[in-house]
Amino acid sequence: MNLVELTSRLHRIRDNNDWRGFHSPKNLAMAASVEMAELLEIFQWLSEAQSRQLSAAELHHAGEEVGDIVLYLLLLCSELGIDMEQAVQAKLADSERRFAR
Repeated sequence: MNLVELTSRLHRIRDNNDWRGFHSPKNLAMAASVEMAELLEIFQWLSEAQSRQLSAAELHHAGEEVGDIVLYLLLLCSELGIDMEQAVQAKLADSERRFAR
């Protein structure tokens, strides 16, 4: 996954639709949260076992919501000047240091 290319494509969509004024960090964080809630909705009434055995339609829907979340986070990183890959690598290294046995 090339994050620079994905962000560039997102910026083209944003700019072609004149959405930049709506893409403040606050709005993008809220939008990512709303999409996360939509992902949670898929699992809301499922048991632990059922949550591991989604139907094809549920898996497709979950994938769409994950895509929405990631895209909003890419836009948020762009607006804030955060290098997503570096942030993820740093967090993973911290988790490995803290939790790897």
